[in-house]
Amino acid sequence: MFSRTSPPFISRSAIYIVGGGLLGYGATELLFSSETFQSKALLPVINRYMDVESSQNLALRFASWGFLPKYGSNRKEYPELKCEFLGKSLKNPVGLAAGFDKNGKAIRPLAELSGFGLIEIGSVTPIPNKGNPRPRLFRLEEDEGLINRYGSNSDGVGKVHLRVRSARTEWMENAAILGISLANNMLTDDSMLDYEIGVNYFAPYSDYIVINISPTNARNPTFVGKNGELKKLMQYAKHLLDCSQLESRPRILLKIPPDLSEIEKKNVASLSLDPKNGVDGLIVSDTTSTRPDNLKSENRLEIGGLSGAPLRRISTECVREMYRLTNGQVPIIGCGGISSGADAYEKIKAGASVVQLYSALVFHGFPVVGKVKRELVELLKQDGYTNVSQAVGADHRAR
Repeated sequence: MFSRTSPPFISRSAIYIVGGGLLGYGATELLFSSETFQSKALLPVINRYMDVESSQNLALRFASWGFLPKYGSNRKEYPELKCEFLGKSLKNPVGLAAGFDKNGKAIRPLAELSGFGLIEIGSVTPIPNKGNPRPRLFRLEEDEGLINRYGSNSDGVGKVHLRVRSARTEWMENAAILGISLANNMLTDDSMLDYEIGVNYFAPYSDYIVINISPTNARNPTFVGKNGELKKLMQYAKHLLDCSQLESRPRILLKIPPDLSEIEKKNVASLSLDPKNGVDGLIVSDTTSTRPDNLKSENRLEIGGLSGAPLRRISTECVREMYRLTNGQVPIIGCGGISSGADAYEKIKAGASVVQLYSALVFHGFPVVGKVKRELVELLKQDGYTNVSQAVGADHRAR
């Protein structure tokens, strides 16, 4: 039969068959969340031919269409991971950090299909901001890290508010809780007004609101100091929520960088422990401006905030220190360098009630969510814990 068929026909047929087979295989692997396929095959190819910001925008677009692993391990939940946080019931303590969906374009798919227990969008600025010119996001391939100098790029409160309001109209009961990170515009004359706009717009639709001080000069003692601007800002945010008279009031979290001095950390702890300041929890930590000596990647010299695996140790130590300084009385979200169950467990034992990841998605895709949950459960069982909440701050009790 094939001896009478022209070679071009055979070639085209072969291409269609092989191409169709590869597409079918790839779609199956994506839907069923194969960890090996995404981290060893798909993502290396994408990362080779696309810059990191373009690949992230592509991933976000697919997520907004609901094209997430719907039948994979990332969707599996474990009774050991059910927990309470900020007065809300979480299906698991693994969250998506701010930065992946800055403008709220994929809220419901991320909340319903990704497998996260909490998701955070932003940071959102009051006025639309283009941020710094590209390139402004850099992969550190050998180190599994990222350096960003986005410059608080944001669609602005107006557009993001519409997306958030629309997403919250049909919220599934078992979906992740929603946090919204706020930032001030870089050239603002009134930071207090900037955060007021964000709180007023998003309070009715969020489970928690994050005051992200990192875009400002967080290491300025006047800002972080005991009687400085930060205290005024947090008290004002609390006042705004007190006046809102919402039936379901969001909690206020303060996000700090890991580079604060010991005095500044003590000031933040003191501020957080005083109920008059309205701090319901801390996110520890944002990116670091420091560079570990063991970085190998060529992009390590780029200017910006470092995140991912190189941040793991410094952020964990910051979690440990803030838990100690607050006597375990202030809930902490641990963030920085999490890509495995061991990484998450490390931060939980250091004092984090829940954890967040983002950079790991760049290198491992959404299957990493299932991996972290599965490995975390295994580690909890090994140490005799029946629920993740029992392990929070365990390192401090062991001393």
